Amino acid sequence: MSNEGNNKKRNPVSPARTIFGIFMILVYIGMGTLFLIGFFGWETGPWAWLRWVAGILLIVYGIWRGYRQFSGLDRNIGDYE
Repeated sequence: MSNEGNNKKRNPVSPARTIFGIFMILVYIGMGTLFLIGFFGWETGPWAWLRWVAGILLIVYGIWRGYRQFSGLDRNIGDYE
């Protein structure tokens, strides 16, 4: 059976999902910024390099998540047939 003629309408994205997505983008970018400015006091010691890696990764992931959120890539999760 083919689904070519199926004109199934997609469900619109709920406002709660959009608000949560924006909130998480702000959390990731905010935490990355806090790591980079040394907010948690990891300037010295053997784990000092971790704040740079974690800060950069969190900011990059926040940007990627923002791109997915606003480009519509997250909207077709669960629409697989």
